[in-house]
Amino acid sequence: MSDAKLDAPPAGALPAEPATPAPVAVDPEATPAQNHKVSVKSADMTDEMRTKVVKVITDAFDANKQEKDIAAQIKRESDRQFGATWHAIVGRNFGSYVTH
Repeated sequence: MSDAKLDAPPAGALPAEPATPAPVAVDPEATPAQNHKVSVKSADMTDEMRTKVVKVITDAFDANKQEKDIAAQIKRESDRQFGATWHAIVGRNFGSYVTH
């Protein structure tokens, strides 16, 4: 009996090709903001306000490329629409949790 693993391919065999990913459906009539995936993990606001804030965020991502500019626009627009004082943090590889 052989010591080879049962799931190992036979010697000289080519590896199996990875499965082709399923195509992603994108509405050609959709605005760029409609193609953003937004996930709200926790919010202390009404559903109506959360919907408006998500719109502010997606608009900021559509209008800017740099994270600092995205955050600045989110802050300005949130202060304008909902009253001061909002904080906006945009970036990767960090975490935070803020309550009031």
